[in-house]
Amino acid sequence: MARFYCPLPLVSGQVVDLPPTAARHVQVLRMQPGHTLTLFNGEGGEFSAEVQHMGRSDVRVVVGEHRDVECEAVCQVHLAVGMPANERMDWLVEKATELGVHRITPLMTERSVIRLTGERAEKKQAHWQAVAASASEQCGRNRVPVIDAPERLEAWLARQTAQADRVHGVLSLHASTQPLTTMHGGAVAAKTWVLLNGPEGGLTDAEDAAARAKGFVALSLGDRVLRAETAALGALTLLTLAQPSVS
Repeated sequence: MARFYCPLPLVSGQVVDLPPTAARHVQVLRMQPGHTLTLFNGEGGEFSAEVQHMGRSDVRVVVGEHRDVECEAVCQVHLAVGMPANERMDWLVEKATELGVHRITPLMTERSVIRLTGERAEKKQAHWQAVAASASEQCGRNRVPVIDAPERLEAWLARQTAQADRVHGVLSLHASTQPLTTMHGGAVAAKTWVLLNGPEGGLTDAEDAAARAKGFVALSLGDRVLRAETAALGALTLLTLAQPSVS
């Protein structure tokens, strides 16, 4: 059944006009009054719904029963990444959403190609948030990960503090690295992870040292050199798919 993100308060029996993005998707699918679909608003579970009215630019539905289903990973991962160039950030947001990421913070580092501020940053953030919503629709998630506004690495690091229920890690080439495969087992896997990864070329030595000084554990994925987005997704896979989902 077609699924649509509808960030509105939803109650069984109410009649609602779908937001513009969802309405366009319904029209593209050539759905008609009487057709059924699934709505979720990111607050948990999902709702069945039936198309009541199809206009030129508006779609009205009747909200049906609520289904208390979830498929979120036990391990919540906050991915902080040096933004890759071109369209690879779109791809990273999409695939990370499918893999169960909880939050993504795009970072500007010394080796970052993309520099975003002001209106350009706001537009990119809104675009990536829409990519995450679309990916959630496709993969069956009922919660949409938060995509933060791009910011400088040093400003983001300055706000990071150690917490007992949270593990901070940085994908690193430092001599002190530990394999992520040995770090994520047992009780640690059920905690929240904050995982930092650099852009193409990695973090500079100074940036890596600054992260470790803030309590980030230096982590490795193995001997092969991976692209920045591949490394981020590989680590995310280990942390989320290796554990059972929340039912």
